[in-house]
Amino acid sequence: MTTTVREDLAHRIAGEVTLSDDPGATLKKWRTDFNISQTELAAQIDVSSSVISDYESGRRESPGIGIVRRLVTALLDVDESRGGSHIRQYGRVLSAGFESDIVHDLREYPAALALDEFYDALDATEVSEGKWDYVNGHTVINSIQTITRLSNEEFYRLYGQSTDRGLVFTNVSRGEGPLVAMRVVTPTPNAVVLHGIEADDLWEHAPALAEIDGFSLATSTRDLDDALAELRELA
Repeated sequence: MTTTVREDLAHRIAGEVTLSDDPGATLKKWRTDFNISQTELAAQIDVSSSVISDYESGRRESPGIGIVRRLVTALLDVDESRGGSHIRQYGRVLSAGFESDIVHDLREYPAALALDEFYDALDATEVSEGKWDYVNGHTVINSIQTITRLSNEEFYRLYGQSTDRGLVFTNVSRGEGPLVAMRVVTPTPNAVVLHGIEADDLWEHAPALAEIDGFSLATSTRDLDDALAELRELA
C-alpha cells in the first residue's frame, strides 16, 4: 500500500465531498462504495451512527473540512484494516492511466473463472454465445465516457494484463455504442456485459455483431456494487 495512492484517494474523496451540492449524498456514495456500514464508520471516529446518518441525510449541517478529513481518514483506515482492497483498486486504475469516472473496476483473477459464475454474479442474461467459457479478470467502464474520450490505444489498455476477461459497460441505453466500439477494437474480450438494460431492450443488431467477433454478449440490471462485491469473493 503506497502512501501516494492513499493520499491521492483521500484528496479525491475529500474534494468530491466538499465541492458537492449534496455533501451528505457524496459521502454516502463513497461509504457504500467501500462497503462500510454507518456503524463501522461511526465507531472509527468515536461518534454515534446517528451522527453519520444525519450528515448523509442532510439533517445535520454540511460537515466542515475538519469533519470531512476525519471521515475520509476513517474510511481509508477501515479499508486498510480489511486488507486495503479499495485503495489498491484505485491504484490499479491510476496505474492503467485512467480516471475513476471512466474505469470503475479493473481486476485480474488468480485463476480462471467460469463464464457461468461470472454471469451469475452479475445476474446477467446471455443473448449471444461466444467462443470462450471463462474469464481471467474484469474491467467495468462507463460506456459514455469510454466511447467519447478514449482512443483505440487507450481502449486496449482497458484489458489490463489479458484480453481473456469480461468487459462490463455501464450506463447503457440500447447497446449500439459498445457494440460498434467492439467492431473497431482488436482483439476483443471473452465476454461483454451491457449493464443497465434488459435483454428485451437490446439493440436488435447487437447479438449478430457479437457473434461475428466471437465474444459472449449479456445484459444485466443487478446493482453494480453488489455484483462487484460478489465477483471479488469469487475471484
